[in-house]
Amino acid sequence: MQKGNISVQTENIFPIIKKFLYADQEIFLRELIANAIDATSKLKLLANSGELKEEIGDINLEIILDEGAKTLTIRDKGIGMTEEEVLKYLNQIAFSSASEWLEKYKDDASIIGHFGLGFYSAFMVADKVEVNTLSWKADAKPVQWVCTGSPEYEINDIEKKERGTDIVLHIGEEGKEFLSKNRIDELLMKYCRFLPIPIKFGTQTISEDVGEGDDKKTEKKEVDNIINNPSPAWKKNPSELKAEDYNAFYNELYPYSSEPLFHIHLNIDFPFNLTGILYFPQLNNSFEVQKNKIQLYSNQVWVTDDVKEIVPEWLTLLHGIIDSPDIPLNVSRSSLQSDSNVRKITGYITKKVADKLNELFKKDRESFESKWKDLGVFVKYGFMSDEKFAEKANKFLLLQNVDNEFFLLDDYVEKIKETQKNKHDKIIIIYSNNKDAQDFQITSAKEEGYDVVLMDNMIDNHFIQQLEYKRQDISFVRVDANTVDNLIEKDEQKESALSEKENEKVKGLFQKLTESKGNVNIEIKPLSPSAPPVQIVKPEFMRRMKEMQSMNGMNLGDMPDSYNLVVNGNHPLVAKKLLSAKGKKQGELAEYFYNLALLHQNMLQGKDLTEFINKSLDMVK
Repeated sequence: MQKGNISVQTENIFPIIKKFLYADQEIFLRELIANAIDATSKLKLLANSGELKEEIGDINLEIILDEGAKTLTIRDKGIGMTEEEVLKYLNQIAFSSASEWLEKYKDDASIIGHFGLGFYSAFMVADKVEVNTLSWKADAKPVQWVCTGSPEYEINDIEKKERGTDIVLHIGEEGKEFLSKNRIDELLMKYCRFLPIPIKFGTQTISEDVGEGDDKKTEKKEVDNIINNPSPAWKKNPSELKAEDYNAFYNELYPYSSEPLFHIHLNIDFPFNLTGILYFPQLNNSFEVQKNKIQLYSNQVWVTDDVKEIVPEWLTLLHGIIDSPDIPLNVSRSSLQSDSNVRKITGYITKKVADKLNELFKKDRESFESKWKDLGVFVKYGFMSDEKFAEKANKFLLLQNVDNEFFLLDDYVEKIKETQKNKHDKIIIIYSNNKDAQDFQITSAKEEGYDVVLMDNMIDNHFIQQLEYKRQDISFVRVDANTVDNLIEKDEQKESALSEKENEKVKGLFQKLTESKGNVNIEIKPLSPSAPPVQIVKPEFMRRMKEMQSMNGMNLGDMPDSYNLVVNGNHPLVAKKLLSAKGKKQGELAEYFYNLALLHQNMLQGKDLTEFINKSLDMVK
């Protein structure tokens, strides 16, 4: 038996590893399995190069849980280690064999271990660690390394016939949760589901048909439980995959989700290595940024689902996988480090997304338009968030009108520029944020020859302001923000049917009705006789401010709910019926018109609504 000391700088290295190196205890399993994958990948490389003379045989990894013995074993059939290599690699913390291996086999991108500290994560959960190993090299002897979490270790001779390494963790009290099969299942699914070597964890029972004809019967059979998919879709050539293959992989990632709209297959090897698949999910006109829907891998090893460093927030609406060995990680691989490659990768993904959207738009505009309810959220969010994307988005950013027609912005401006330009030469885009609630105003606007676009997504308030900022020649006005006659400010005005004295009388009637209603501005306007007798409109600026305050949780104080009450002096019911009514009847008629206007804006509620309904029934009687 041989004894010695591990080469460390301090006696306190193990407590540091245990408590500070990794954010989560559970990371130990990823690190140890990643090392086992490395050892197996190296063996495959030796076999391919002809250095390994024997048959490679079964190279599956195996995870063995023994709850009774309180052990967890990670077994590989890779290159193993000689005694000299054990002393060299296990006893010098932060010295990784991967660096030497990569120097020798520079073109091999499958070696994922970069930190010698990875192996020592085992001591976060184990009171004792045994490494039983047999090298692939001729005449190598099996050897055992044992350490109890202190700088002391033992080297022993053992019996071991199969090439490879068994790492046996004697789980301590702090790590007892990892003696649960369900917990190990959970971690294997999280960290190892796409590793490139099959991983066995226990067995499973399957049903199998045997025999033929009348002798055919179903038998149950125990088979290895392989927990991972060693050849995921993103590692394959796009030419090998069909649409159903991409959808099947999406379902593997996100079971029970609706089928995605389409995907982008990422595959680049210069100036950095990057593969992956990003999916456009069905958003259903909602705006939900789910930061854990894109997963980052490094050579098929799960790293994180917090990808804000490489994926801009607006791209987190996408789902999928990004895999790159060139993304710089900290020593525990738990977070990304700032690096020029990260910025390049971000730019590349943004460009690929923009190019894909442009390609889909040009290839089949009708199909693109049919998906706009989902795509619009994404494109508008990107347009507001990323200047480079915004430049490209002009080629496929659509405006949809209430008649379900779609236009590129420049085409729409060209369509309305003659009929919807105000006295300041600004082109006015009239929009609705609720097609059903604003049906009357929309119909009235269309009768005047105006076109109305639909802006009914929760981000459209921001989007409108961004467009106005970037395009100084256009301005948006909501269809209920003014009377139809005044949606587009012009110098000309219709002739009034009321005299100045009659105007003052009508105004006085409504001022008396609204004096207890808060900040209400009364206007008497000579509108079209077909326009409503009384309308309530909210100033565009004030309404936008209140909506922005509500969306962003801004505290601007109590902004008054002010509105304009616009009385149509040219409507027959105002010019004749209201003015000719006498005494109490005149006040009741004015109140009825006012309540109709409130009702149309959903502002008549509670007792006021009940009273209005009862009075209306009395009028019918």
